[in-house]
Amino acid sequence: MSEKVDKAVELYNKGEYDKAIDIFSSVLEKETGSAELYNNIGLCYAKQGNNEKAEDNFLKAIELNPKLPQVYINLADIYYKEKDFGNGLQVLSQAVYELPEDMVLRHMLARFYMEDARLDLAIDELEKILEVQPDNYDAYYDLGKVHFELGNYDVAIENFENVLEYKEDNVWIYYYLGQAYEANDEIDKALSNYLKAIARDDGFYQAYKKAAILFLARGDYDDAVEYFEDYVTLGVPQEEIDSVNKLIERIKKKQKNEG
Repeated sequence: MSEKVDKAVELYNKGEYDKAIDIFSSVLEKETGSAELYNNIGLCYAKQGNNEKAEDNFLKAIELNPKLPQVYINLADIYYKEKDFGNGLQVLSQAVYELPEDMVLRHMLARFYMEDARLDLAIDELEKILEVQPDNYDAYYDLGKVHFELGNYDVAIENFENVLEYKEDNVWIYYYLGQAYEANDEIDKALSNYLKAIARDDGFYQAYKKAAILFLARGDYDDAVEYFEDYVTLGVPQEEIDSVNKLIERIKKKQKNEG
């Protein structure tokens, strides 16, 4: 039997999913209680885009063995792609109940709560993860995003700063920190983080626009013009280019009149 399963896995890896399903199914006729085989068949159907049959097989696998974490992950992935957060939350809640020590499943549950705008429940799960894994920077990142959405900017900043202890060169973290500091009316710190994002990725156009706007708000017109001019060279839509170019002209006109 193991040789047949190995052959089916080989066919799966080659993308020959129908043939893999046939072999897995033939083995399943003699090993009717194998959750692993149902999981493998589910994976084949998922790769074919047949989510209904994939779901049926994953659910059968869970019924036979509710202690297999990968099956929950595979099934939740289908629900996530279909934006079926209700079923996703149901299956992941069962997963966390069956496997409470599995932080990957708990993190997936938190992200489903985030997608379903149940942010308080997402916070609960993320904080439980950090109690067990205090160096889990992905959990800090998600917790920062949740608190930002809730308007808890100080807490969002704290969590994004924690991420930087592990991911110093992550441009998105600097960008999110910039947004959080900006929302918290800490403009100098916001600008500093946007500039750090640019320093690490000179094509990161979102940060150029943010920096330019803050320079403009501070009255630093030369810097504002410089960053707006860089921004419009970074592949933004033509409508945006035209709008920003008009703004640049107004800034230069204002400088000239004041000079």
